[in-house]
Amino acid sequence: MAFIPHMSADVSAMLRTIGVASIDELFDEIPPELAAAELHDVPEPLNEMQIGRLMRERARTDGAPLVFVGAGAYEHHIPAAVWALAARGEFYTSYTPYQAEASQGTLQVIYEFQTMIASLTGLEVANASLYDGASALAEAALMAVRANRRSTSKRLLVPTTVHPHYRGVLETIAAPQGLTFDPLPYAANGGIDAAALARGETADCAAIVLQQPNFFGALEDVDAITDWAHAKGMLVIAVVNPVSLALLKPPGAWGTEGADIVVGEGQPLGVPLASGGPYFGFMATRRSYVRSMPGRIVGRTLDRVGRVGYTLTLQAREQHIRRAKATSNICTNQGLLVTAATIHLSLLGAEGLARTAAACHARTRALIERLCRLPGVGRRFAGPYFHEVVLSFDRPVAPLLERLARAGIVGGYDLSRHYPELGHALLVCATETKTEADLERYQQALAQALQDAPSARRQP
Repeated sequence: MAFIPHMSADVSAMLRTIGVASIDELFDEIPPELAAAELHDVPEPLNEMQIGRLMRERARTDGAPLVFVGAGAYEHHIPAAVWALAARGEFYTSYTPYQAEASQGTLQVIYEFQTMIASLTGLEVANASLYDGASALAEAALMAVRANRRSTSKRLLVPTTVHPHYRGVLETIAAPQGLTFDPLPYAANGGIDAAALARGETADCAAIVLQQPNFFGALEDVDAITDWAHAKGMLVIAVVNPVSLALLKPPGAWGTEGADIVVGEGQPLGVPLASGGPYFGFMATRRSYVRSMPGRIVGRTLDRVGRVGYTLTLQAREQHIRRAKATSNICTNQGLLVTAATIHLSLLGAEGLARTAAACHARTRALIERLCRLPGVGRRFAGPYFHEVVLSFDRPVAPLLERLARAGIVGGYDLSRHYPELGHALLVCATETKTEADLERYQQALAQALQDAPSARRQP
């Protein structure tokens, strides 16, 4: 808990210094009709000892459930050293350096991060991170329209297998700037419907979005789709899980030429779930498109006497140039989270990340085998997957999840809201954090929940 040292006398002295009589006067620009007359149901003030006890009690009510939900945010083991270092004051409280070259340590961390992302994605250039994975996709869509010299279109093909929240952010950020998005349906294997691609051969589109693994956890035929898109004059925007890249082909090697822009959510790299954030996004691209890339790029150079130094090589951000000419007006690059991710990747190394990815797949495979032994449970899609799978049930999923929650298990992501056509479907995930005992506990709890919850066949 932060220590707030200001006494009443300190506050009064600060108010006198800035020339106002009260704190309320600092906010006098707020119209009176918007101000609350009084606060209801606010408890009496507590001292430091009391508030600390209250917070510990509240934290205990959250419990420590087993988490089998992914859907874009994943529970991974984070070595203790990651946040022991990232939480040091020089990292934890610093902001983006406006006199960048005076912050050589920060620049080196960003440079190392860019190098790791470029290596994972198989592309030449990575930037100094973005706000999150969803907004990174929106930035990539805008970038693709700017960069594609073969097309004047502002239309993009966006499969329905792309994360629904990402698609929502894409509409929110990019649609007001004139971009339109044509949905691509999925086939029986949970991947993009090849027939839908054939039907859209004559459409003039700037780019196609290709998520691998997709939201269902299924693996797309990225080589064939990438080559098809390039033959039609489109750029390929890849949305990837960075952990999966330790096992799967990097986007820079998809098809004959590789993907053109790669984005993703960096949360799996040393960032805790934290009730949904803060997270960070990453982006990589070809060298030929670097001038269209949002954000900043840190470069490594030598000074006049041959010493290594780091500098901001590219600064296409609205703080540095006129807003109307900026490539992006979203400025937050989440430097603290990037620092944690850089430390995390440095500790794991290529071999450690590959072991983590392999363990995730193995745990998910073992979980699916267990759950599919239960009556009324089966896989929805039969194709290959990474560490998420869609399960079909013979009854509504929501009551099952409620029963699992009472047993201390977060059982998965109910797909009925975004994919009602799938019926009673649940997206489940297992990472390297799950043991055989955890999988057995989930199986037993789900078996009990299935006994307690009526099936669709038995409902009137």
